[in-house]
Amino acid sequence: MAIKPAEIITLAGDVGRYKAGLDVPNFLLRGFMGGMFIAMGAMLATVCSTGLETTLGPGFKAMIAGAVFPVGLVMIVITGMSLFTGDTMLIPVAVFQGKTTWRKVGWAWLWVYTGNFAGSLFWAYMMLWGPFHKPGTHELSVFGQSTVAVAQLKTLSYAAAGAAGLGSAFTKGVACNILVNLAILLGMSAEHTSGKILGIWFPIMTFVACGFEHSVANMYFVPAGIMLGAGVTWLQFFKWNLVPVTLGNIVGGLLFVGAVYSFCFRRELSPSSPSRPAIVERKAA
Repeated sequence: MAIKPAEIITLAGDVGRYKAGLDVPNFLLRGFMGGMFIAMGAMLATVCSTGLETTLGPGFKAMIAGAVFPVGLVMIVITGMSLFTGDTMLIPVAVFQGKTTWRKVGWAWLWVYTGNFAGSLFWAYMMLWGPFHKPGTHELSVFGQSTVAVAQLKTLSYAAAGAAGLGSAFTKGVACNILVNLAILLGMSAEHTSGKILGIWFPIMTFVACGFEHSVANMYFVPAGIMLGAGVTWLQFFKWNLVPVTLGNIVGGLLFVGAVYSFCFRRELSPSSPSRPAIVERKAA
């Protein structure tokens, strides 16, 4: 069973209010888990798609990577952890509905982003001892080689293009987070777990298959490559990927989803009920 669009936006505002009211340890711990879960999906996408471009073609490789990546966001939404890219939409929606303040938006973004980065780095380090090296050796496996190639693609290709590269990373960040936040809204539209998973899966599959840029996923992809010797510096990562992609993600989530849907349904939004906090916590993404 699905709920009505205006009710979804009302619920998003309730979730945003709930998330804005968390304390710093909660932000950090939920953000850490959220970053780790996204990194798990990113790792799975690398493993499952490695080598497919030479056998089945680049399109099929992109489809397989997209088909498995959404497991990360599913785990975040179903278990109530925090993701910066989702919070770029959810907490501002609460502001638009008069349920929280912009000061709390910035505070929440800061700590969730920090937690996401820590969780992503932790999982990247864990994978150095997992599928990226051949067992018992310092030699990279095919999955490690693929990780190095991804890190270089996500930084050096943008750096080579200069200002156009920055524009490309920003635009891909906008497109990515439109789809991520549509996935979150679709997940909220369902009452049952199976419906939530289906709602989340296909928009996330779309952004990954199309090669759009997700700041939290890149907190795993590029550092993992750097740890494996990709020849990419941390400064290059921040300048040519993380900063423009993060800014694009903010625009995509806040403006193209949060602001647009709040405006479209502003006449239909119902006031939140004090009897709903348990539901809001369960549905928080």
